Amino acid sequence: MKNEQLRKHLKPTLASRLRYFKNRLKLEHCGVNVYFEVNTRILRYPKNVSIFDNAVIKEGARICSCNESAKISIGKNTTIGYHTFIFASEKITIGEDCLIAPFVYMVDSDHSIDRGQRINSQSNTTKPIVIGDDVWIGTGAKILKGVTIGEGAVIATGSVVRENVPSYSIYGGVPAKKIGERK
Repeated sequence: MKNEQLRKHLKPTLASRLRYFKNRLKLEHCGVNVYFEVNTRILRYPKNVSIFDNAVIKEGARICSCNESAKISIGKNTTIGYHTFIFASEKITIGEDCLIAPFVYMVDSDHSIDRGQRINSQSNTTKPIVIGDDVWIGTGAKILKGVTIGEGAVIATGSVVRENVPSYSIYGGVPAKKIGERK
């Protein structure tokens, strides 16, 4: 199993098994051996969320399909870190074997800010987020609408990603820019 090091420290308990079965009933798809820590939430439209085999959802994570047509998919062997927020108004796809560190925020929409109209009555604009396989996203990174992060890429801690990231590139900063390549 790919995330063997992480899994050997997980302590399956009766409570964790109950969380698994509860979520399995709610989700569009819940693979085998998915581990949900305490205080994780699948919000609003859980039937639009798919989580595949051996994924780990850490404590405090919030995964939200924000409307009846928004979709979220989390690939096999992917770990979603502590207090990470994934909010889809259209679609967010996370590949296999990814490491999403704590406090990451992914949102596939933003709010219009036109003058002459109250901000709270303006619409959202959306564009899907796609995270390729074998991606590592560092603590506190923000992934914004319309971004595709290529296979094997690394996003540095605290980065704000608002443009596509090529495969095997390392991006960091605010806004994120290329700072290296995986070897």
